[in-house]
Amino acid sequence: MTPVERLETTSAVSARMSRQKSRNTGIEMALRKILHAAGYRYRVHRRPVKGVRREADLVFGPARVAVFVDGCFWHGCPEHGTWPKNNADYWRTKIETNRRRDANTDALLLEAGWLSVRIWEHEATDVAASRVIETVKERRPH
Repeated sequence: MTPVERLETTSAVSARMSRQKSRNTGIEMALRKILHAAGYRYRVHRRPVKGVRREADLVFGPARVAVFVDGCFWHGCPEHGTWPKNNADYWRTKIETNRRRDANTDALLLEAGWLSVRIWEHEATDVAASRVIETVKERRPH
């Protein structure tokens, strides 16, 4: 690959990556629709705990459940995650940093009395919704 081809490839990848949605993705919207239809109410894109600069996709306040919908590429899905060949060191560092941040977020929330539910983008939304519903039911104050 010539330097010009490499630059064009890098520019194309950069442009594609910048168009990736981080909010209101298809799986997230489908999950929200199922949960809402089942009568569950939640906050969207909120920080569950003050002082913890991490935003959950769905927050069930009284139950203290934070739901994160993780993309297979960005969060290193063991089933579908890929390791790019171009700029491999950068991407490996980026994805591994995301994984460490996710684990740290879960630990910080747990310490504050919250439970994180992580959903992979490839999961069936009905199965993911069932998992969220069961978790919220178990943790809902009586």
